[in-house]
Amino acid sequence: MTAFRCAAASRARGDELAGTASTVRSFLLLEHPGPWGVDALRDARLPDGLGAHLQEQARRHRVRVLLVRSPGRRAGAGPTRVVAARAAGPASWAEGADLDRIEDVRDVDLAALGAGRSVGLEPQGDPVLAVCTHGRHDACCAELGRPVALALADGPQAAAVWETSHVGGDRFAGNLLVLPRGLYYGGLDPDSAHEVAAATARGEVLLDHLRGRSDLPMPAQAADIDVRRRTGLTGLDEVLVVSSRSAGDVTTVTLEAAGEPLEVRVRRVLGPGQVLTCRAGRENPVTSYEVEPVT
Repeated sequence: MTAFRCAAASRARGDELAGTASTVRSFLLLEHPGPWGVDALRDARLPDGLGAHLQEQARRHRVRVLLVRSPGRRAGAGPTRVVAARAAGPASWAEGADLDRIEDVRDVDLAALGAGRSVGLEPQGDPVLAVCTHGRHDACCAELGRPVALALADGPQAAAVWETSHVGGDRFAGNLLVLPRGLYYGGLDPDSAHEVAAATARGEVLLDHLRGRSDLPMPAQAADIDVRRRTGLTGLDEVLVVSSRSAGDVTTVTLEAAGEPLEVRVRRVLGPGQVLTCRAGRENPVTSYEVEPVT
């Protein structure tokens, strides 16, 4: 009997990518070669108490802490890279440093990061391409993510590429997170991953695989992508979400598209229950979004 794979099931159903990015504004990437276990901060072989400390601080200050490693790298000597990033549209930023000891990450001010303030590291100009390869969390992430990470590591932006622990949306593997913009991509293979990297270098998004912007609520993510699909606008800041307001399952989103104001209505639709991850013990409805211009 063939093992169930959530990504294959999702693709067979035709699950929509738009509006599925995790809603996160502040990220901390901490280099750790692994193994990561099922829950990275709990199960990885971090110094005593460090994982619990990061879990508590991340929860308190609403920061997503991800463990990262260079593609294919195993444990070795050398400094530990840390990157703090804030997803905030045109005001997004990232900072980084090399730590002498992994324990020094305790000195990074997660309260400041969660509030969108600098943590005092060196500004990092180039985007980060973080590919989820967290196989112990979900088999699809390893099986589909690792080929993507290795392909990108063999490309022109190799220095920007990391393997990362769980980012969310296992059924959309291979998943790629672009920081600091907080762009989530899904359903990638090596060829489409190179297309995403090329678009990122041009300051654009690749609509075919874009799941959404993590600094936006999911209905607003869907609105942003729908407007881009209808207008053909792919520049990072050619479409901007100005505001959104929800009433039940309907969200009204105000945007600017190439400087022109427009408004759309987004309806959340719950489909039949499905097994959404390889490790899920029960079914959950598949959420999708219907977007209509407001006339």
